[in-house]
Amino acid sequence: MRVHLTATAAAAVRRGHPWVYRDGIAGGGESAVQRGERRRGERAPRAGGAAATGDVVELSAEGAPFLGRGLWDAESAIAVRVFQRTQAPPLDERALAERLERAFALRDGWFAGRDTTAYRLCNGEGDRVPSLVIDRYDRAAVVRLDGGMLAPWLDRLLPHLARALGARGVRSIGLRARASSAAGGDAEGKKLAHLHGPPLPDRLFVRETGVAMEVDLARGQKTGAFLDQRDNRARVRALAAGRRRVLNLFSYAGGFSVAAALGGAGRVTSVDSASAAHASAQRTFRENGVDPAAHDFVTADAFDFLEKAHARGDRYDLIVCDPPSFAPSERAKPRALGAYRRLHTAVARVLDRGGLLCAASCSSHITAEDFLATLDDATLERDDLRVRAIHGQPEDHPTLPAWWEGRYLKFVVLE
Repeated sequence: MRVHLTATAAAAVRRGHPWVYRDGIAGGGESAVQRGERRRGERAPRAGGAAATGDVVELSAEGAPFLGRGLWDAESAIAVRVFQRTQAPPLDERALAERLERAFALRDGWFAGRDTTAYRLCNGEGDRVPSLVIDRYDRAAVVRLDGGMLAPWLDRLLPHLARALGARGVRSIGLRARASSAAGGDAEGKKLAHLHGPPLPDRLFVRETGVAMEVDLARGQKTGAFLDQRDNRARVRALAAGRRRVLNLFSYAGGFSVAAALGGAGRVTSVDSASAAHASAQRTFRENGVDPAAHDFVTADAFDFLEKAHARGDRYDLIVCDPPSFAPSERAKPRALGAYRRLHTAVARVLDRGGLLCAASCSSHITAEDFLATLDDATLERDDLRVRAIHGQPEDHPTLPAWWEGRYLKFVVLE
């Protein structure tokens, strides 16, 4: 199967961008996908020459008969995920298994011992295995597929996965499918499905830089936890020393909250709209030897909580603000920037003089400069804060130079 690209899309592929959007196909999508000679290991195309999701396609452009090879997605706005830019070897399950083994081997020396037992084993495009995310939670691993093109390959890849992960102490493998959104959204998948080994527990405790953390595998966000904030939780733990009152907005399972409490914060207030998240956070507090009764857990909308806290005259000397993505698509970006500004204005009103603000964004459509513009003096209505540091995701969440979408996490510390 051959896909002919526009000049713009071809240039992006040459730079190493792993996505071909449907509007980057010369001639307009399905009609431009033509039957070509199949190579060993490649899936057969549909009758009539139309590509099926998961088919191997070759990329070409004007003056470039071969640009690379990838997998077709018949439904996503991302029509092709690019896996190879060389003609050999063929794109088959062996090639994919070798990519996965390289990703796993890269991490073998990073998390020695039992100090950290939860981390990302494969970061999809960032590990040059587009759309495939694998997170480890001690002896369990959860697979997430972004889009559908790898779903037809999963049965063939599973023996390789089981063997490679089993050699590293992983006994159970589950799958959380993630729906692909034509608008670029982040539509979370369905209930966790069992793939291999003993049944996965609904919940379990893992360790993260020495801190115990409960993970809800059955119903949790993403694959169960936001592992990309691991280093930033450790930073909050260090920053919390000597802080009297800490506020954690959009607290979810309380990772930043317990980090602040263990760091020496006097009292931590966790705010989330889901009471079930607070129950998980309280179990994590107890597992770390911290009495949750010494801290506050508030079920409320963050904007509403901030308005009432300001009216009461409440002040906090460390605030962590880590909301869900406000910009699931490029089209939503203007509205998202407005929401960030309203949020940060409200946060600044309850931040004490001399306090620390840790503001995060997980949207790839919001650049670091975009995000900093929502934290300027005009937005915060004060001129006593400066940027102390800007952090992103940790090393087990690698990205590619040409793939700006992979640099999605911004964690800004202002003081």
